[in-house]
Amino acid sequence: MLLIKTNRDTLLKPLQTVTGIVERRQTLPILSNVLIQQDEEKTSFLTTDLEIQIKTSTAKDTSAKQNFSLTISAKKLQDILRSLSSDAEIALTRQDDHLQVKSGKSAFNLQILPAEDFPQIAEESKSDVLVTLKQSELKKLLHHVQFSVAQQDIRYYLNGLLLLIENKHLIGVGTDGHRLAYIATDLDNTQNKQEIILPRKAVFELSKLLNDSEDPVNIEYFQNKIRFSFSDIVLTSKIIDGKFPDYHRVIPTKNTKLFAIDRLIFLQALQRVSILSNQSEKFRGVRLIVSKDNLCIICKNNEQEEAQEELEIKYADESIDISLNITYLLDLLNNVDNETVHCAFENANSSVLITVPGNNEFKYIVMPMRI
Repeated sequence: MLLIKTNRDTLLKPLQTVTGIVERRQTLPILSNVLIQQDEEKTSFLTTDLEIQIKTSTAKDTSAKQNFSLTISAKKLQDILRSLSSDAEIALTRQDDHLQVKSGKSAFNLQILPAEDFPQIAEESKSDVLVTLKQSELKKLLHHVQFSVAQQDIRYYLNGLLLLIENKHLIGVGTDGHRLAYIATDLDNTQNKQEIILPRKAVFELSKLLNDSEDPVNIEYFQNKIRFSFSDIVLTSKIIDGKFPDYHRVIPTKNTKLFAIDRLIFLQALQRVSILSNQSEKFRGVRLIVSKDNLCIICKNNEQEEAQEELEIKYADESIDISLNITYLLDLLNNVDNETVHCAFENANSSVLITVPGNNEFKYIVMPMRI
């Protein structure tokens, strides 16, 4: 029975939208599959890992006569479509418990698992809070803080991004306990205060799916989940049940010793000295020696090898010798696009506050380390 007849990209684009959360090896085999459903109006594609669910839809193929619902391996179907030419015509035909993918003289038979066995995150119609903003604004917010989110930390509440609605602002905060990134964006409407912790995997997947347009994205909060709706995509995620640390206490208020530096020059210098850092270690230290109009950057490794760079800066305060995790600095400089960054200190034992000119709503804090 012929189900769909269309060109390759019409199938590949929605499939690529939903396969980012799919793992090839699952304890529950059906979670490696994509649920494909077709009704009178549209063809929809849905995947889930039980924590996150992504759904997208396209207009129904006019040549398709049958409504259907089935699941097949998401990655295998994606790999098959990628291997075919971009202008290839594709026919999907059901043959008992297999789906045949045919293009020209190429044919692939994939195992079907029943659609009724496919687990889905329950859809709720009424949300507690509804927020709308531009896709570009949400994408920028995520991009500026997601790299600070912890990964597999025993403090489970750090393995997610704090999203906070407060005083006509949407605030994003990520921390791993050694650094913290904070950013806020304006909202048009006043909302009741609401905060949730969005899991790391959902943060990165959402960031990939959003574009830089002014098209809207709706954010809906429920009791134990959150839903993002934009373009033809709906991403639903369970939230982390926990209390996020009080980030206000981490943001320094007495860092008055400040210098400005060209972001790209700083980044390239750090990349060069990092060649002689301890590559195998999680915490790779770098010394920053700040003196009058000069920044000296030093990296050493266990083999007693050393790299040093000196950069001109505008600085007239007392000298400071501080050690930081070079990875944390590189993460920041690779993820902001401003020409200049500002680094502010209190002393050699206090955290460093890094900001960008023209944006009072972004702050990055790095704790010092001993090397």
